[in-house]
Amino acid sequence: MFTGIITDIGNVSQVEMRGDMRARIACHYDMAGVDLGASIACDGVCLTVVEKGTDWFEVDISAETLSKTNIGANGWAPGKRLNLERALRVGDELGGHIVSGHVDGTAVIEEMHDEGGSTRVTFRAPEGLARFIAEKGSVALNGTSLTVNEVEGARFGVNLIPHTQTVTTWGEARVGDAVNLEIDTLARYVARLAGGL
Repeated sequence: MFTGIITDIGNVSQVEMRGDMRARIACHYDMAGVDLGASIACDGVCLTVVEKGTDWFEVDISAETLSKTNIGANGWAPGKRLNLERALRVGDELGGHIVSGHVDGTAVIEEMHDEGGSTRVTFRAPEGLARFIAEKGSVALNGTSLTVNEVEGARFGVNLIPHTQTVTTWGEARVGDAVNLEIDTLARYVARLAGGL
């Protein structure tokens, strides 16, 4: 489990296809404190540490993950910057919302414009996921916990404050980018109980 509060920006340093995709990600974490088998959310995708060094870790990415995320849509290549978050530990502050790291699909940035000191971003969600996005609800986009400002059909908007743009990769976002979308876990289970999933 994660909270959508980004704690580092990683950098893809190597990518290799060996059945599944293997990626090496450089980071600022103290890797001595990260066990093999630990989970790290990479742009919102929960991935397992399979190898590590002093300032890097490697993950395997399955075909299923490639099909559901922007890893497959955008392609990871050396130099790609990623929002990183280590898994929650008992006693950690829940600053965002409960995020599983199980990406539901990708949303596309359709509009961006400055609004005061912030940036207003409008996304288009896949039709099958749009109904789970609610005004003033939470979504995880590229692993970042964000509040939904408005919803109109499959389109929804968020505001990115300057701090968020500085400490995440959101300062590099552009119209047309595909971003990893995880709907709120509560919305998923409410829909399941109501017979909608």
